[in-house]
Amino acid sequence: MNIQELKTELNSLGLPVAYREFKNTSENPVPSPPFITYHFTFNSDLIADNQNYVDIENFQVELYTAKKDLAAEKAIQDKLKELGLPYQKFETFIDSEKLYQMVYEIQILGG
Repeated sequence: MNIQELKTELNSLGLPVAYREFKNTSENPVPSPPFITYHFTFNSDLIADNQNYVDIENFQVELYTAKKDLAAEKAIQDKLKELGLPYQKFETFIDSEKLYQMVYEIQILGG
């Protein structure tokens, strides 16, 4: 899997999806929650014989909701399981935005 395939799979969930953030323009205003963002965070490449042997890219998939949305969380978790992408998740409430943020940390091998 690569980053474009990840985006395609996230789009299949039927929620607005953007890399890192939505750009607010008159043609494309920022959508109302729920929505998903995703972005590369760092690599954890397997190194052997002084070379990067296996590419391991770490991403965050983030779900933003105005209220706790168990159905949207389950949809993302089911999709990640379907794709064979183990995840760790954590939640926070962004008080300044009045939004819940559920973060899924995933790794893509050979991306």
